Amino acid sequence: MAKGAVIQVRVDKETKSKAKSILDALGLQLSDAVCLYLRQIVIHRGIPFELKIPNKLTAQTLAKSEQGLDVHEARSVDELFKELDA
Repeated sequence: MAKGAVIQVRVDKETKSKAKSILDALGLQLSDAVCLYLRQIVIHRGIPFELKIPNKLTAQTLAKSEQGLDVHEARSVDELFKELDA
């Protein structure tokens, strides 16, 4: 399929930089990732992931974890599952 359309998007520098680092590790250009995203929108006939407004508890929990508060770390997945089963 010929590529002829141009899309301009404004995004903050930090988000672009972090996304570019991840995409570089995957061997993708930013424009390739945008094309993949748009194709998925077409295939799904909508956003290809769930969009929800978190409830109050979830919002508070996310805010805490972003600040590094009340975060539990496990040395391995096996250790985490053992802790969850206890």
